Amino acid sequence: MEQLKIPSTEFRKPSVIVLIVSNLVPVFGVLFMSWDIFHVMMLFWAENVVIGGINILKMLFSTAGSSGHWGKKGSLIPFFFVHYGIFTLVHGGLVFAIFSGMFDNDDLITGISDTYQSLITPGLGWAIAALALSHAVSFIVNYLGKGEYRKTTLDQLMVQPYFRVIILHITILIGGFLVMFLSSPLIGLLFLIALKIYVDIISHIKQHNFFIPASTQVEKV
Repeated sequence: MEQLKIPSTEFRKPSVIVLIVSNLVPVFGVLFMSWDIFHVMMLFWAENVVIGGINILKMLFSTAGSSGHWGKKGSLIPFFFVHYGIFTLVHGGLVFAIFSGMFDNDDLITGISDTYQSLITPGLGWAIAALALSHAVSFIVNYLGKGEYRKTTLDQLMVQPYFRVIILHITILIGGFLVMFLSSPLIGLLFLIALKIYVDIISHIKQHNFFIPASTQVEKV
């Protein structure tokens, strides 16, 4: 259970503060711009794309082990791009199929058009930009600023995004189903956003504690 607790010191770190603030943007959308479960799920799906893009930057800057050899980067980066791209595309398809209501209309063309129109909503682009900023800050502060690029190998980076994305979005999908069946979708959406923030912070801590010596981690606990 200790691993599920968030130390109070984490809330003073710039990357965690930006992460929390960026994740609060959907709250504004839900409360003041009539966002529904589909908008929130699409926002969180778009974050997958951001995570993949940031990971490619990490692979480019990595100098650990044999990571400095551009020949290896030249093969692994395109492989990650294709593999992660397919993974993200499938997940996006699930979000559309389950939460968009696109297939509720007898006319598929009309359903697709209505779904597209629903995505042209005020603030969604800004919310995606806020989440992108959160990951960019973490990349600059932790990966570059704290020298993680010197300790993270390409092999580690190949699998690193999947753990966070899979755990996070299984949680979100389950939460999304609960929201759909709740009599009060507003409360459900706010709970879903709060749950996402919690899982995000836990994943963030685990990812960056990888670079802290074991003795230091024991002392912190």
